[in-house]
Amino acid sequence: SLSTRNCPWKMNQLPPKSPVASPVSESTNSRVEALDNLSMDSFWLEVENIKQSAEAEQEECSLADVKTQEEGEAEAEWLQDAGLSELLGDPASDKDNLVLLSTLTKTQAAAVQRRLDTYSRSRRRKNKHPVRDVRDIFGVVSSEDTAAEKEESSPDPLWHNLRTSNTQRKTQDYSCTVRNPGKEEVFNMDVAYSEQAAVLLKGSFLSESRKLKDGNALIRFKIPKGRLGVTRIGDLSAQDMKKIPTLALIELTALCDILGFELKRNKAAKLKTTEKRLFGVPLNTLLENDQKLLPNTKVPLLLQALLSCLEKRGLETEGILRVSGSQTRIKSLEQKLERDFYSGLFRWDEVHQNDVSGLLKRFIRELPAPLLTAEYLPAFAAVQNIPDLKQRLQALNLLILILPEPNRNTLKALLEFLSKVVARENNNKMNLWNVSTVMAPNLFMHKGLPNKIPEGKEKQLAEGAADVVRMMIHYQDLLWTVSSFLVAQVRKLNESNSKRYQFCDKRIKNLLRKIHADKDKVEKNQGEPSKIVKVHASLLLKDSLEVHLNNATRVADVLRQFQKNLCQNGWNIVNTVNLLKCNNSVECTNLLLYEVGGNIGEHCLDPDTYLLDLYHINPHAEWIIKQNPSYPRMF
Repeated sequence: SLSTRNCPWKMNQLPPKSPVASPVSESTNSRVEALDNLSMDSFWLEVENIKQSAEAEQEECSLADVKTQEEGEAEAEWLQDAGLSELLGDPASDKDNLVLLSTLTKTQAAAVQRRLDTYSRSRRRKNKHPVRDVRDIFGVVSSEDTAAEKEESSPDPLWHNLRTSNTQRKTQDYSCTVRNPGKEEVFNMDVAYSEQAAVLLKGSFLSESRKLKDGNALIRFKIPKGRLGVTRIGDLSAQDMKKIPTLALIELTALCDILGFELKRNKAAKLKTTEKRLFGVPLNTLLENDQKLLPNTKVPLLLQALLSCLEKRGLETEGILRVSGSQTRIKSLEQKLERDFYSGLFRWDEVHQNDVSGLLKRFIRELPAPLLTAEYLPAFAAVQNIPDLKQRLQALNLLILILPEPNRNTLKALLEFLSKVVARENNNKMNLWNVSTVMAPNLFMHKGLPNKIPEGKEKQLAEGAADVVRMMIHYQDLLWTVSSFLVAQVRKLNESNSKRYQFCDKRIKNLLRKIHADKDKVEKNQGEPSKIVKVHASLLLKDSLEVHLNNATRVADVLRQFQKNLCQNGWNIVNTVNLLKCNNSVECTNLLLYEVGGNIGEHCLDPDTYLLDLYHINPHAEWIIKQNPSYPRMF
């Protein structure tokens, strides 16, 4: 067992609070040394508080039995989650998912291929019917691509789920590297992360880079806006966002393959039913109940109330989140909330702020499955093992995209609040590292999951978990961005699906060749220097706006033209109160331009998107102006 009560962390073997380094792997040594001067007292104090809370309620932190998966089982699950179950010979699968193969980059295709190879070997050893030969899809497999797959893998503990491969990179020490220390670095989202990593490993990146002197500093990253702008989570329709997790999983696996790490995932946990209405209730159930009261609710109403209460009266409180409230009062408040929250009778103004922060942390811990999900909690924890900061952020960005929507929205609401706490550091004495160390145990400890920690690794792993939380708080705007290369893959998926190709088991290679040939025809017709298009605003106007596009026309220009015509030409407005007015003029920031149809479901466009470029990529889409949903309506 890991402790006297089988809780995830070794409570009876807490590391010393003085900054004495534990043995760590060479690849993470410098980052751990850099964090040594940052106090971990808050982390271990929070762990102790969680233990006391569990003991007070006589709760056992039960651990699930871990069964070693047979060879090929993990690969089969991965292929199913990646939308490629047809390759396993599943007759009930949707054959349209095979269109996915035509959108993959070389590194992504290699990741799929490796797992097919491993699965095929396991099937042959079991004398089962062979799966489809991978060469029918990707062509001839080189011996170099599959050499590493011939090694038998051994089961890894939860906190070591990204295993360093036995390559020459293992001897390289390029921890916490910075190409331009002190300057703003470019975070490229146009090219697949795995492709970028492959190029870096082939080039002179390792020899030119140097260690960051101040390992605690967080580099500033900037996402360069291409001609098509930047896409944030929430800009895509639900229909298109459903395709993103599959693509992100394949890309994350490809990135880990290139870096020489193995990505392992937990099996989805079976959720226990509870008679409670708020605490210990699955996120999906909470949201279903909340949406009956308030349609379109994205974040549980209880969490919204807890965060709102803390924002109004707790941001200035010294030690907020760190200073624990009374466990007895917190338990009593939980019972009152269960009884009175939905009736509106609960009196928030009578609750001490430290008790509210205790309720917030308790709500997160009591979720039947971790907020970061049982399947991917090991991957989030293992991000710390990736030496380069930019690549750690790339992995985190993909993990955020993989999360189910309720978990992702809830996590974002929490991180936005934590950012507000950090912004008031001068008053509440809670800096970014303090907040991260307090919240890490609440996000990474879960009583329903096995947590095997190698002897002597507690301090390193605790610091790593806190560092992951620190990155999620500090870089949340970057992490909640959908990479341009993923949006491009979604477009390709939609284009291929719309053609309704008929798949034949023995002719997949020919089919993919035809798909690529059709795409080439479209690309050749992208040389128009200008174009006249119509922009619709049916909810606001009966008329459409005719726009002359050239290479310099942006979304912001069209919205300004629309605003000008509204105010000066007296267009026939359908519903005047749909538009906010300021000094008798329509605010341009209140309007958004959407790309609808063609090879996209619905896409809210970045104001800096160049529309002629977008037209060439999606000539069959309609462009529709709508009111910004984040602005309050006046009716």
